[in-house]
Amino acid sequence: MQIKWKKLMLSLFITLITEILFNFLGLDDLADYGEFISQKSSLIALGTSRK
Repeated sequence: MQIKWKKLMLSLFITLITEILFNFLGLDDLADYGEFISQKSSLIALGTSRK
């Protein structure tokens, strides 16, 4: 398996710039809340499957 360094670095750079931009605009909290909601629902689904 060979790592495509240019593609990896571009992806990391875009992710970093997006995080900085969202944080500056105050939208980072909204994204974190969305991740929290999706994780919470999956935990509820896992918790209710036991009997």
